[in-house]
Amino acid sequence: MNLDDGQTSTRTPAPGSLTTLLTAEDLRQSLAEDARTGLSASPKWLPPKYFYDQRGSELFEEITRLPEYYPTRTERALLTEYAREIAESSDAEVLLELGSGSSEKTRLLLDALAQAGRLTTYVPVDVSASALTQAMEALAEERPGLALHGVVADFDQHLSQLPTPGRRLIALLGSTLGNYDRPGRERFLRSVAAAMQPGEGLLLGLDLVKDTGQLVAAYDDAAGVTAEFNLNALHVLNRSLGADFDADGFRHLARWNTAEERIEMRLVAQDSARVELRELDLVIKFDEGEELLTELSCKFRRSSAASELAAAGFRDARWWTDPDEAYALVLARR
Repeated sequence: MNLDDGQTSTRTPAPGSLTTLLTAEDLRQSLAEDARTGLSASPKWLPPKYFYDQRGSELFEEITRLPEYYPTRTERALLTEYAREIAESSDAEVLLELGSGSSEKTRLLLDALAQAGRLTTYVPVDVSASALTQAMEALAEERPGLALHGVVADFDQHLSQLPTPGRRLIALLGSTLGNYDRPGRERFLRSVAAAMQPGEGLLLGLDLVKDTGQLVAAYDDAAGVTAEFNLNALHVLNRSLGADFDADGFRHLARWNTAEERIEMRLVAQDSARVELRELDLVIKFDEGEELLTELSCKFRRSSAASELAAAGFRDARWWTDPDEAYALVLARR
């Protein structure tokens, strides 16, 4: 997500097309509604998608290169080794990627699908028009024969409106599914299934349950990059909604929730604080030590994930994991 985007209409980079289902004003309104609801709740919360303004996106790219942060490099290694098997199993003509960002890892799938001889189109979907444009321009130079159809959209809202220019493989990588709690995952997977044609494939990247120390370290790195990334959410609120958060008055916390098998990222108020969000005509008070939940990162077990997929209407799931079983790629059919 790039909350600095000013994109409000369809435009066409050469070659390829970019369709806008989510405007900058839509995004700001969504932030306003979520901020009003989440900050007024007890306990307080914010959705993690608002981390990703330009600075947040830069920080996340830095996080993916940290020694503690294993998910990105493990997923890339799995794609390097198994993309050809995935492509052949999917029988897809179109790769549609939810939350595509820079489409960096996606190139491994595009290459494998092209080698399988069926790939015609790549459909990257992201809330950031600028990220889509940059990725599509690079891909157009690299793959002049590939049709590109980018969509500026929120996949929590626009799944049924995404294009179907052929049999699709829908990819949701980066363990993004883990940002939903169990009820949220159930709703989301059902929505994905409802938007798919019979026989189409869903490819998920899933971070698996493992040593607690390794998990916490991935979200609380020694260099403090994840802490800065977490605190950036307050800067987004300050800039977008006229808030007056003092980011120095909060500290980053990453905690493993054993019962729910998830990492919870929080911001903790160092002292009592009064925060005004002028554009919402809203005043929020924090007690000393009060926590603001900013991200869930649920971890998965094979049995429970398989059950969730089956309950949502998916079948024939195939799994690929690394030797340490730290991470998995899962391909299931609608």
